[in-house]
Amino acid sequence: MEMMNEIQGPTPTGTSRPYRSLTEALRAHRIAQENYEFITAITDAVGISSFIDRGRYIEAIRRGEGAALHIGRTYTNGFTEDEVIVIGSTPLRLQPSEGRAPYFYVVHPSEYPQVSAPGVRSKRPAVARTSTPRASAPRTPAAPRAERTPKPVERDYGVCDVCFMVKTPAGGCGCD
Repeated sequence: MEMMNEIQGPTPTGTSRPYRSLTEALRAHRIAQENYEFITAITDAVGISSFIDRGRYIEAIRRGEGAALHIGRTYTNGFTEDEVIVIGSTPLRLQPSEGRAPYFYVVHPSEYPQVSAPGVRSKRPAVARTSTPRASAPRTPAAPRAERTPKPVERDYGVCDVCFMVKTPAGGCGCD
């Protein structure tokens, strides 16, 4: 069972100002652009009259009956158990909300980079993300690699019994 990545609870402090459009709201909340078409399809299917800033999420007020949708960076929450939202030709897999029971939520496509949402074309191709740094310039085969000089072997020449200094390779110390 997957959990939502965002915290739900009482309405956080936001400006509570309405947005003029869904696109304006998505930009203001820095939601990944590859989710725009998916979220637009959801709001069109449900029927939304207005979008309001609520801090951590966008509150999407439905035209008819039903709870407002909460659109976060990685999810959209506020569906009922018997609600069927079809995007393209595939119904969404709604998951029970732990922070906003009895409602259900759906995860946005950007959270599944290897799988694109049905009926929604991504603006950019999915790329496997790695934590390894990118290689700088490719090496040319003509340039030979310089051999490393090996580290010198450290030897113990002993300690002087009188002055307690480390002896030199010749056996001398500070009291000589």
